[in-house]
Amino acid sequence: MSLIKKVLKSSSPADLGADERRVCGIACGALGILLNVALFAGKLFAGTVSGSVAVTADAFNNLSDAGSSVVSMLGFKLAGQKADSYHPFGHGRMEYVAGLVVSMLIILMGVELTQTGIEKIAEPEQVTFSAVTAVILLVSIAVKLFMFLYNRVIGGKIGSVSMSAASADSLSDVAATTVVLISSIVSYYTGVIIDGWGGAAVGLFIIYTGCRAAYETASPLLGQKPSEEFVDSVRRIVLSHGAVTGVHDIVVHNYGPECVMVTLHAEVPADGDLLALHDDVDAAERDLEEELGCTATIHMDPVVNDAETQRLRSEIAEVVKTIDQRITIHDFRITDSDGDKKLVFDALVPFGMSKDDAELYTLIKDTVEKKTGYETEIKVEKGYI
Repeated sequence: MSLIKKVLKSSSPADLGADERRVCGIACGALGILLNVALFAGKLFAGTVSGSVAVTADAFNNLSDAGSSVVSMLGFKLAGQKADSYHPFGHGRMEYVAGLVVSMLIILMGVELTQTGIEKIAEPEQVTFSAVTAVILLVSIAVKLFMFLYNRVIGGKIGSVSMSAASADSLSDVAATTVVLISSIVSYYTGVIIDGWGGAAVGLFIIYTGCRAAYETASPLLGQKPSEEFVDSVRRIVLSHGAVTGVHDIVVHNYGPECVMVTLHAEVPADGDLLALHDDVDAAERDLEEELGCTATIHMDPVVNDAETQRLRSEIAEVVKTIDQRITIHDFRITDSDGDKKLVFDALVPFGMSKDDAELYTLIKDTVEKKTGYETEIKVEKGYI
Protein backbone atom coordinates (compact mmCIF):
# COMPACT_ATOMS: atom_id res chain seq x y z
CA MET A 1 0.00 0.00 0.00
CA SER A 2 2.89 2.36 0.73
CA LEU A 3 4.14 1.92 -2.85
CA ILE A 4 0.69 2.72 -4.29
CA LYS A 5 0.53 5.85 -2.12
CA LYS A 6 3.95 6.91 -3.38
CA VAL A 7 2.88 6.34 -7.00
CA LEU A 8 -0.32 8.36 -6.52
CA LYS A 9 1.64 11.24 -4.97
CA SER A 10 4.29 11.27 -7.74
CA SER A 11 4.13 14.05 -10.32
CA SER A 12 5.91 12.14 -13.11
CA PRO A 13 7.39 8.67 -13.87
CA ALA A 14 10.84 10.13 -13.18
CA ASP A 15 9.91 10.35 -9.47
CA LEU A 16 9.83 6.55 -9.24
CA GLY A 17 12.65 4.04 -9.29
CA ALA A 18 12.76 1.37 -12.01
CA ASP A 19 12.02 -1.42 -9.52
CA GLU A 20 9.12 0.52 -7.97
CA ARG A 21 7.59 1.13 -11.36
CA ARG A 22 7.95 -2.54 -12.32
CA VAL A 23 6.50 -3.88 -9.08
CA CYS A 24 3.55 -1.52 -9.41
CA GLY A 25 2.89 -2.63 -12.99
CA ILE A 26 3.06 -6.32 -12.10
CA ALA A 27 0.77 -5.84 -9.08
CA CYS A 28 -1.81 -4.03 -11.21
CA GLY A 29 -1.59 -6.81 -13.81
CA ALA A 30 -2.21 -9.44 -11.12
CA LEU A 31 -5.25 -7.52 -9.90
CA GLY A 32 -6.52 -7.36 -13.49
CA ILE A 33 -6.20 -11.14 -13.84
CA LEU A 34 -8.08 -11.76 -10.60
CA LEU A 35 -10.96 -9.41 -11.42
CA ASN A 36 -11.33 -10.50 -15.04
CA VAL A 37 -11.36 -14.22 -14.16
CA ALA A 38 -14.06 -13.53 -11.56
CA LEU A 39 -16.11 -11.58 -14.11
CA PHE A 40 -15.66 -14.35 -16.69
CA ALA A 41 -16.95 -16.98 -14.27
CA GLY A 42 -19.97 -14.89 -13.26
CA LYS A 43 -20.94 -13.94 -16.82
CA LEU A 44 -20.40 -17.45 -18.17
CA PHE A 45 -22.81 -18.75 -15.53
CA ALA A 46 -25.35 -16.03 -16.38
CA GLY A 47 -24.97 -16.61 -20.12
CA THR A 48 -25.37 -20.38 -19.79
CA VAL A 49 -28.47 -20.07 -17.61
CA SER A 50 -30.13 -17.45 -19.81
CA GLY A 51 -28.98 -18.85 -23.13
CA SER A 52 -27.76 -15.39 -24.15
CA VAL A 53 -24.98 -15.29 -26.73
CA ALA A 54 -24.37 -11.62 -25.89
CA VAL A 55 -23.73 -12.36 -22.21
CA THR A 56 -21.55 -15.36 -23.10
CA ALA A 57 -19.61 -13.22 -25.61
CA ASP A 58 -19.06 -10.61 -22.92
CA ALA A 59 -17.80 -13.36 -20.59
CA PHE A 60 -15.14 -14.49 -23.07
CA ASN A 61 -14.21 -10.86 -23.60
CA ASN A 62 -13.31 -10.75 -19.90
CA LEU A 63 -11.34 -13.98 -20.28
CA SER A 64 -9.33 -12.38 -23.09
CA ASP A 65 -8.78 -9.38 -20.79
CA ALA A 66 -7.32 -11.74 -18.19
CA GLY A 67 -4.96 -13.09 -20.86
CA SER A 68 -4.04 -9.53 -21.76
CA SER A 69 -3.14 -8.86 -18.12
CA VAL A 70 -0.86 -11.92 -18.16
CA VAL A 71 0.92 -10.58 -21.26
CA SER A 72 1.24 -7.14 -19.64
CA MET A 73 2.82 -8.68 -16.54
CA LEU A 74 5.30 -10.57 -18.72
CA GLY A 75 6.03 -7.32 -20.54
CA PHE A 76 6.89 -5.55 -17.28
CA LYS A 77 9.02 -8.52 -16.21
CA LEU A 78 10.96 -8.76 -19.50
CA ALA A 79 11.34 -4.99 -19.75
CA GLY A 80 13.15 -5.06 -16.41
CA GLN A 81 16.06 -7.10 -17.73
CA LYS A 82 19.37 -5.29 -17.60
CA ALA A 83 21.18 -4.04 -20.68
CA ASP A 84 23.53 -6.53 -22.34
CA SER A 85 25.95 -6.63 -25.27
CA TYR A 86 23.10 -7.33 -27.72
CA HIS A 87 20.74 -4.73 -26.27
CA PRO A 88 22.91 -1.90 -24.89
CA PHE A 89 19.86 0.32 -24.23
CA GLY A 90 18.05 -2.30 -22.16
CA HIS A 91 14.81 -4.15 -22.85
CA GLY A 92 12.29 -1.42 -22.00
CA ARG A 93 10.52 -1.65 -25.35
CA MET A 94 9.34 -5.14 -24.42
CA GLU A 95 6.55 -3.36 -22.56
CA TYR A 96 5.43 -1.82 -25.85
CA VAL A 97 5.70 -5.19 -27.59
CA ALA A 98 3.54 -6.72 -24.85
CA GLY A 99 0.98 -3.98 -25.34
CA LEU A 100 0.93 -4.71 -29.08
CA VAL A 101 0.40 -8.43 -28.42
CA VAL A 102 -2.47 -7.55 -26.05
CA SER A 103 -4.02 -5.43 -28.80
CA MET A 104 -3.82 -8.29 -31.31
CA LEU A 105 -5.50 -10.65 -28.83
CA ILE A 106 -8.28 -8.12 -28.26
CA ILE A 107 -8.88 -7.75 -32.01
CA LEU A 108 -8.91 -11.53 -32.53
CA MET A 109 -11.46 -12.01 -29.77
CA GLY A 110 -13.59 -9.21 -31.19
CA VAL A 111 -13.65 -10.83 -34.63
CA GLU A 112 -14.72 -14.19 -33.16
CA LEU A 113 -17.49 -12.64 -31.06
CA THR A 114 -18.79 -10.54 -33.96
CA GLN A 115 -19.00 -13.67 -36.09
CA THR A 116 -20.95 -15.48 -33.35
CA GLY A 117 -23.33 -12.55 -33.01
CA ILE A 118 -23.98 -12.49 -36.77
CA GLU A 119 -24.77 -16.21 -36.70
CA LYS A 120 -27.33 -15.57 -33.94
CA ILE A 121 -28.85 -12.74 -35.96
CA ALA A 122 -29.41 -15.23 -38.81
CA GLU A 123 -30.83 -17.87 -36.44
CA PRO A 124 -32.23 -16.06 -33.37
CA GLU A 125 -33.08 -17.94 -30.17
CA GLN A 126 -35.26 -16.77 -27.30
CA VAL A 127 -33.29 -15.94 -24.13
CA THR A 128 -34.33 -15.86 -20.50
CA PHE A 129 -33.55 -13.04 -18.11
CA SER A 130 -33.40 -13.03 -14.33
CA ALA A 131 -32.45 -10.82 -11.42
CA VAL A 132 -29.23 -12.83 -11.04
CA THR A 133 -28.19 -11.99 -14.61
CA ALA A 134 -28.99 -8.32 -14.06
CA VAL A 135 -26.98 -8.20 -10.82
CA ILE A 136 -23.97 -9.92 -12.41
CA LEU A 137 -23.94 -7.48 -15.32
CA LEU A 138 -24.36 -4.44 -13.05
CA VAL A 139 -21.52 -5.64 -10.82
CA SER A 140 -19.42 -6.17 -13.95
CA ILE A 141 -20.03 -2.57 -15.04
CA ALA A 142 -18.99 -1.28 -11.60
CA VAL A 143 -15.84 -3.45 -11.55
CA LYS A 144 -14.83 -2.36 -15.05
CA LEU A 145 -15.29 1.30 -14.12
CA PHE A 146 -12.95 0.71 -11.18
CA MET A 147 -10.42 -1.01 -13.49
CA PHE A 148 -10.66 1.89 -15.95
CA LEU A 149 -9.87 4.38 -13.20
CA TYR A 150 -6.94 2.54 -11.62
CA ASN A 151 -5.38 1.65 -15.00
CA ARG A 152 -5.73 5.24 -16.17
CA VAL A 153 -4.45 6.90 -12.99
CA ILE A 154 -1.61 4.51 -12.15
CA GLY A 155 -0.71 3.95 -15.82
CA GLY A 156 -0.35 7.71 -16.22
CA LYS A 157 1.73 8.02 -13.05
CA ILE A 158 4.22 5.33 -14.12
CA GLY A 159 4.12 6.19 -17.83
CA SER A 160 2.87 2.75 -18.94
CA VAL A 161 1.54 2.41 -22.50
CA SER A 162 0.19 -1.10 -21.82
CA MET A 163 -1.79 0.11 -18.78
CA SER A 164 -3.17 3.01 -20.80
CA ALA A 165 -4.34 0.47 -23.39
CA ALA A 166 -5.92 -1.60 -20.60
CA SER A 167 -7.68 1.54 -19.36
CA ALA A 168 -9.24 2.16 -22.78
CA ASP A 169 -10.22 -1.51 -22.99
CA SER A 170 -11.96 -1.36 -19.60
CA LEU A 171 -13.96 1.69 -20.63
CA SER A 172 -15.12 0.00 -23.83
CA ASP A 173 -16.04 -3.05 -21.73
CA VAL A 174 -18.34 -0.81 -19.70
CA ALA A 175 -20.09 0.25 -22.89
CA ALA A 176 -20.21 -3.32 -24.21
CA THR A 177 -21.69 -4.75 -21.01
CA THR A 178 -24.24 -1.94 -20.93
CA VAL A 179 -25.29 -2.92 -24.46
CA VAL A 180 -25.60 -6.56 -23.37
CA LEU A 181 -27.74 -5.58 -20.36
CA ILE A 182 -30.05 -3.43 -22.49
CA SER A 183 -30.43 -6.11 -25.19
CA SER A 184 -31.25 -8.74 -22.56
CA ILE A 185 -33.91 -6.54 -20.95
CA VAL A 186 -35.46 -5.63 -24.32
CA SER A 187 -35.54 -9.28 -25.47
CA TYR A 188 -37.11 -10.44 -22.22
CA TYR A 189 -39.83 -7.80 -21.85
CA THR A 190 -40.76 -7.20 -25.50
CA GLY A 191 -40.10 -10.55 -27.09
CA VAL A 192 -38.00 -8.83 -29.77
CA ILE A 193 -34.87 -10.95 -30.01
CA ILE A 194 -31.89 -8.61 -30.39
CA ASP A 195 -29.43 -10.83 -28.52
CA GLY A 196 -27.44 -11.52 -31.68
CA TRP A 197 -27.29 -7.81 -32.45
CA GLY A 198 -26.02 -7.19 -28.93
CA GLY A 199 -23.34 -9.86 -29.33
CA ALA A 200 -22.24 -8.40 -32.67
CA ALA A 201 -22.14 -4.90 -31.14
CA VAL A 202 -19.93 -6.18 -28.31
CA GLY A 203 -17.59 -7.75 -30.85
CA LEU A 204 -17.35 -4.52 -32.85
CA PHE A 205 -16.65 -2.55 -29.65
CA ILE A 206 -13.82 -4.94 -28.88
CA ILE A 207 -12.34 -4.68 -32.40
CA TYR A 208 -12.39 -0.89 -32.21
CA THR A 209 -10.70 -0.95 -28.81
CA GLY A 210 -8.04 -3.37 -30.04
CA CYS A 211 -7.25 -1.26 -33.10
CA ARG A 212 -6.95 1.91 -31.02
CA ALA A 213 -4.72 0.15 -28.47
CA ALA A 214 -2.56 -1.26 -31.30
CA TYR A 215 -2.00 2.24 -32.66
CA GLU A 216 -1.08 3.62 -29.23
CA THR A 217 1.41 0.82 -28.52
CA ALA A 218 2.94 0.67 -32.02
CA SER A 219 3.58 4.42 -32.12
CA PRO A 220 6.44 4.44 -29.56
CA LEU A 221 7.96 1.38 -31.26
CA LEU A 222 8.09 3.28 -34.55
CA GLY A 223 9.46 6.42 -32.86
CA GLN A 224 6.81 8.98 -32.03
CA LYS A 225 7.12 12.70 -31.43
CA PRO A 226 7.83 13.53 -27.76
CA SER A 227 5.22 15.39 -25.78
CA GLU A 228 5.31 19.19 -25.80
CA GLU A 229 5.55 19.16 -21.99
CA PHE A 230 8.74 17.05 -22.15
CA VAL A 231 10.33 19.26 -24.82
CA ASP A 232 9.40 22.42 -22.91
CA SER A 233 11.01 20.96 -19.79
CA VAL A 234 14.20 20.17 -21.72
CA ARG A 235 14.35 23.74 -23.02
CA ARG A 236 13.66 25.23 -19.61
CA ILE A 237 16.38 23.19 -17.90
CA VAL A 238 19.06 23.86 -20.51
CA LEU A 239 18.26 27.57 -20.84
CA SER A 240 18.44 27.95 -17.04
CA HIS A 241 22.22 27.78 -17.44
CA GLY A 242 23.42 31.31 -18.05
CA ALA A 243 25.89 30.53 -20.83
CA VAL A 244 23.20 28.97 -23.06
CA THR A 245 21.37 31.51 -25.22
CA GLY A 246 19.30 29.16 -27.39
CA VAL A 247 18.30 25.52 -27.90
CA HIS A 248 17.42 23.67 -31.09
CA ASP A 249 17.65 20.26 -32.85
CA ILE A 250 16.14 18.44 -29.87
CA VAL A 251 15.90 14.72 -30.69
CA VAL A 252 14.33 12.24 -28.26
CA HIS A 253 14.96 8.50 -28.52
CA ASN A 254 12.65 6.34 -26.41
CA TYR A 255 13.97 2.86 -25.60
CA GLY A 256 11.26 2.28 -23.01
CA PRO A 257 9.90 4.27 -20.05
CA GLU A 258 13.14 3.75 -18.14
CA CYS A 259 15.56 4.62 -20.95
CA VAL A 260 15.04 7.94 -22.74
CA MET A 261 17.96 9.55 -24.58
CA VAL A 262 18.03 13.20 -25.64
CA THR A 263 20.40 14.98 -28.00
CA LEU A 264 20.29 18.71 -28.68
CA HIS A 265 22.27 21.74 -29.78
CA ALA A 266 22.88 24.53 -27.28
CA GLU A 267 23.86 27.97 -28.55
CA VAL A 268 26.70 29.59 -26.58
CA PRO A 269 28.72 32.80 -27.08
CA ALA A 270 31.51 32.30 -29.60
CA ASP A 271 33.82 34.53 -27.54
CA GLY A 272 33.20 32.73 -24.24
CA ASP A 273 35.72 30.72 -22.24
CA LEU A 274 35.68 27.20 -23.73
CA LEU A 275 36.29 25.36 -20.44
CA ALA A 276 33.65 27.39 -18.60
CA LEU A 277 31.13 26.79 -21.39
CA HIS A 278 31.89 23.08 -21.34
CA ASP A 279 31.32 22.94 -17.58
CA ASP A 280 27.98 24.73 -18.01
CA VAL A 281 26.85 22.28 -20.69
CA ASP A 282 27.94 19.33 -18.54
CA ALA A 283 25.85 20.74 -15.69
CA ALA A 284 22.84 20.99 -18.01
CA GLU A 285 23.24 17.32 -18.97
CA ARG A 286 23.30 16.33 -15.30
CA ASP A 287 20.23 18.42 -14.54
CA LEU A 288 18.31 16.77 -17.39
CA GLU A 289 19.16 13.35 -15.99
CA GLU A 290 18.19 14.30 -12.44
CA GLU A 291 14.92 16.09 -13.27
CA LEU A 292 13.65 14.14 -16.30
CA GLY A 293 15.40 10.79 -15.88
CA CYS A 294 16.92 10.92 -19.36
CA THR A 295 20.46 10.55 -20.70
CA ALA A 296 21.43 13.72 -22.55
CA THR A 297 24.15 14.63 -25.04
CA ILE A 298 24.52 18.33 -25.83
CA HIS A 299 26.41 19.79 -28.78
CA MET A 300 27.69 23.33 -28.35
CA ASP A 301 26.98 25.78 -31.18
CA PRO A 302 29.11 28.94 -30.99
CA VAL A 303 27.07 32.03 -31.80
CA VAL A 304 28.52 35.40 -32.88
CA ASN A 305 26.42 38.24 -31.48
CA ASP A 306 27.90 41.32 -33.15
CA ALA A 307 25.50 43.97 -34.46
CA GLU A 308 25.75 42.99 -38.12
CA THR A 309 25.13 39.28 -37.43
CA GLN A 310 22.12 40.07 -35.26
CA ARG A 311 20.70 42.41 -37.90
CA LEU A 312 21.09 39.93 -40.75
CA ARG A 313 19.75 37.04 -38.67
CA SER A 314 16.60 38.99 -37.80
CA GLU A 315 16.17 40.11 -41.41
CA ILE A 316 16.53 36.59 -42.82
CA ALA A 317 14.22 35.14 -40.17
CA GLU A 318 11.53 37.44 -41.50
CA VAL A 319 12.41 36.67 -45.13
CA VAL A 320 11.94 32.89 -44.75
CA LYS A 321 8.59 33.48 -43.05
CA THR A 322 7.34 35.02 -46.29
CA ILE A 323 7.65 31.50 -47.72
CA ASP A 324 5.87 29.88 -44.75
CA GLN A 325 5.22 31.34 -41.28
CA ARG A 326 6.28 28.05 -39.66
CA ILE A 327 9.85 28.06 -41.03
CA THR A 328 12.54 29.06 -38.53
CA ILE A 329 16.31 29.40 -38.79
CA HIS A 330 19.20 28.59 -36.46
CA ASP A 331 22.99 28.07 -36.52
CA PHE A 332 23.25 31.41 -38.31
CA ARG A 333 26.72 32.78 -39.01
CA ILE A 334 28.63 34.90 -41.52
CA THR A 335 31.79 33.48 -43.10
CA ASP A 336 34.38 35.64 -44.82
CA SER A 337 36.78 34.17 -47.36
CA ASP A 338 39.06 36.73 -49.03
CA GLY A 339 36.44 39.43 -48.60
CA ASP A 340 33.59 37.32 -49.99
CA LYS A 341 30.94 37.05 -47.32
CA LYS A 342 28.58 34.10 -47.17
CA LEU A 343 25.52 33.55 -44.98
CA VAL A 344 25.32 30.07 -43.46
CA PHE A 345 22.27 28.79 -41.58
CA ASP A 346 19.90 25.85 -41.06
CA ALA A 347 16.21 26.16 -41.97
CA LEU A 348 13.75 24.13 -39.91
CA VAL A 349 10.63 23.33 -41.95
CA PRO A 350 7.51 21.51 -40.71
CA PHE A 351 6.20 18.17 -41.91
CA GLY A 352 3.31 18.18 -44.34
CA MET A 353 4.56 20.89 -46.70
CA SER A 354 3.66 20.44 -50.36
CA LYS A 355 7.24 21.03 -51.55
CA ASP A 356 10.03 18.52 -50.97
CA ASP A 357 13.37 19.38 -49.36
CA ALA A 358 15.12 20.08 -52.68
CA GLU A 359 12.41 22.51 -53.78
CA LEU A 360 12.43 24.23 -50.39
CA TYR A 361 16.23 24.52 -50.48
CA THR A 362 16.11 26.27 -53.87
CA LEU A 363 13.20 28.51 -52.87
CA ILE A 364 14.78 29.62 -49.57
CA LYS A 365 18.22 30.14 -51.12
CA ASP A 366 16.90 32.19 -54.05
CA THR A 367 14.60 34.27 -51.81
CA VAL A 368 17.35 35.11 -49.29
CA GLU A 369 20.02 35.85 -51.91
CA LYS A 370 17.65 38.11 -53.83
CA LYS A 371 16.73 39.99 -50.65
CA THR A 372 20.22 40.36 -49.14
CA GLY A 373 22.59 40.12 -52.08
CA TYR A 374 24.77 37.64 -50.19
CA GLU A 375 25.62 34.11 -51.28
CA THR A 376 24.01 31.59 -48.90
CA GLU A 377 24.71 28.07 -47.73
CA ILE A 378 21.58 26.41 -46.35
CA LYS A 379 20.74 23.10 -44.71
CA VAL A 380 17.03 22.20 -44.76
CA GLU A 381 15.93 20.14 -41.75
CA LYS A 382 12.71 18.30 -40.94
CA GLY A 383 11.65 16.45 -37.86
CA TYR A 384 13.80 18.30 -35.37
CA ILE A 385 12.42 20.52 -32.63
